[in-house]
This record gives sequence, structure tokens and C-alpha cells, in this order.
Amino acid sequence: MKLSHLAENLIGSEIIKIGNEVNERIAQGEKIANLTIGDLNSTIYPIPALLKQGVIEAYDKNLTNYPPANGLANLRKAISEDISSRWNASYSINEILVAGGSRPLIYAAYKSIVDAGEKVIYPVPSWNNNHYTFLSEGEGIEIHTKAENNFLPIAEEIIPHLGDAVLLALCSPQNPTGTMYSREKLLEICLAVVEENKMRGANQKPLYLLYDQIYAMLTFGENKHYHPVELLEELRPYTIYIDGISKCFAATGVRVGWSFGPLEVIEKMKSFLGHLGAWAPKPEQEATANFLTDKDEVNSFVTHFKEKLHESLLLLHKGIQSLKNEGLPVDSIEPMGAMYLTLKLDFIGKTTKDGIHFNDSARLVFYLIENAGLAIVPFSAFGNAGSMPWFRASAGGLGPEEILSGIERLRICLLDFK
Repeated sequence: MKLSHLAENLIGSEIIKIGNEVNERIAQGEKIANLTIGDLNSTIYPIPALLKQGVIEAYDKNLTNYPPANGLANLRKAISEDISSRWNASYSINEILVAGGSRPLIYAAYKSIVDAGEKVIYPVPSWNNNHYTFLSEGEGIEIHTKAENNFLPIAEEIIPHLGDAVLLALCSPQNPTGTMYSREKLLEICLAVVEENKMRGANQKPLYLLYDQIYAMLTFGENKHYHPVELLEELRPYTIYIDGISKCFAATGVRVGWSFGPLEVIEKMKSFLGHLGAWAPKPEQEATANFLTDKDEVNSFVTHFKEKLHESLLLLHKGIQSLKNEGLPVDSIEPMGAMYLTLKLDFIGKTTKDGIHFNDSARLVFYLIENAGLAIVPFSAFGNAGSMPWFRASAGGLGPEEILSGIERLRICLLDFK
């Protein structure tokens, strides 16, 4: 039976495919260091106690009917106040939209902006922009980023494509790389977007900027998060933000995300979500509203959470660097934010002593699962070619001992190459 064009041509998530393979092996008793899914081990990283208690109390109060289509008013008020105090930006509760995590919001933003055949600019690697562009029937303009730029697209790479695009999708801190924009690099892009919109006629669709900052509170060391409207107020009519609790509060399964931006776009996104029914559950919304209003609790949790997460990422980074110092063709970029380490395993085109040849990164991934008990995600899952020797490792699912033992198994496995 023939299905729709979208269904027939939609590509499933390579991350989920790898994750399923790993979970099946773990269920069968295999010892695998799972560094694939951008999730957190809730035993190691439980959600904030105050948030958890708030969810329980909300269910005890039977707050189990439909929430408002754009989110509880008290939650949107708490988000508005948090945006003001944390990000130095002013958005009213009507310019804020709540949903069941960030994914439906990103999808709604694409569907609200992009018509069939219109161009969308996004970096490669990046998370799911290629799929959202396909679902919107847009034309993807891929900016293939470079290691020397921390795999972030820079203004000089973006500007040549702005003329006939309707959407520029950026994320910082970035998934999959764990890298983030400096003030100067982001400002250069912001200025280019403003200049492009100044040149467009009144009846021409503007160039919008979708800015995913779901990892914004998870920054390490001296690295500071910057966002477009903070740097350039003129971008306010064109910038749609994506944010939520899933990463910063270790609450991936609690499913409360939000978007904020120009009212006319937010209203259309609300209409899309109304048809999808992709609302965050009412008890979780109520609990999030109460948690966000306790600034001391929020800041205390985030401080301790990201310190612990950073320690794991540094352990992973130092482990890869130790293999590099042994002469193995590997490398990694010191983590700046999020929960990911970008690492290089330069074994594409190489052969093991047993004659196993690797012509793409996906095959190497499954070989490492089988022979090193270590699972990572190739950049090919984020839009790059299979020949790209770079990978994402997510540190949120493992404790220090598991990371160290996984690195040692990786070391032994890689020594088996010629």
C-alpha cells in the first residue's frame, strides 16, 4: 500500500536505531557504556526535589484536566519573570507558548514559517533540522561546519545564503557538539539577519531566526551563553526561542518546554499545537511554575547539577586525550556546554588486524558496541556524510567508574587496528 510522500520518504532517527541496539544488548546482560541518547540517568541525576514534590502535589489535587492551549497563566508568568531576570529580555505571557517538550514547538515554528520550496539554513551537524525541513517541504541549505570553528556556522558561511531564505536555525550550546557561540561570533550573524530584513520589502516574508537554547543554563567554566535579542534588540520581531526544563533541570521525561517570540508567530504556533494536542500535562506545568518562582532553589540545583555533569564530561575528554597521547588517531574538543563531548576517531578507511574494513562511521559505531562495549553516535546521524570521523558522546547516562572502564575498553579495541 502506498502512503503519503512524507511517510514514504521520512528517515527514522539513527540515534534511536543505535540506542535500541544498545538497550537490547544491555537487557541481555552485556556491559556497554551507553553514550548515545541525550538523556540523563535519573538515579545519578534526579530532578529537583521541589519540582518532584510539586508534581506529586498537583496530582493529589486532581489537576488532571486539559490545560489552556498556550499553557497555564501562572507558568507563563513565571517563565516571563525568569526570562527577564536570567536573560535580560522582556516577553509578556502572551508571547510565551508552553508545550510537551521542545520538539513540538520546533515543529510548530517550522510549519508556521516555511512554505513548500522555501529555503531553510541550518548547520551540519545539527539536531533534526534536516528532518523538520523535510516535514515542512522546505529546501535545506546546509552549512557544513568546520572543526576549527567548533562545528558552529559562522557569519561568512551563512551570509551568502540569506538572500532567499525564510528561516535560519541555530542552537547554542550546540547539539551534538557541546560547543557554543562567543558574543562576537553570534553578533556577526545577528547583524547579518537584521541587514537582510532591512532589504526586504513590506510584502516579502522576513528572514526568521529560530534559536534553540534548551542547554543555555548548562555552560562550563568561563563560557557564557548569549542570545540574539540580548545582543541586538532589532532582532526581536524575527527571533523565535526554544527553551524548557528537560536539560537544565534533568527533567527529560517531565515534558515541559516553551517558546517565546513575536506574538503573531507564537499565535500561529499555538494553533498548530492545538490541532496536535501536544500540551504539557497540567500537573507538570503547575509544578514547573512553582519551582521557577523559587530562584534560590533553581540556581542551587543548576549549579550542582552542571558541576557534576561537567566532571563526567571532563573525565571523558581527558580519557580521549590520554589515548591521543598514546599515539592513537583520536581527538576531542573540550566541552563548553550542554552534555556532549565531540570526539574524533580517525579510523574510517582503516582495517583491523583481522581484516575488518571500515568505510563509514556507522559501521565503526556498531563494531565498537560489539567489541569495546561502548556506544557513541556518528555525526552522520546529524546530517554529515558517513566518511566524517567525528562523533557525539553524551555523558549524562553514566557515572565516573563506567566512563573510565568504557575508555579502557575503547583503548584495547582501537589497538587492534593496523
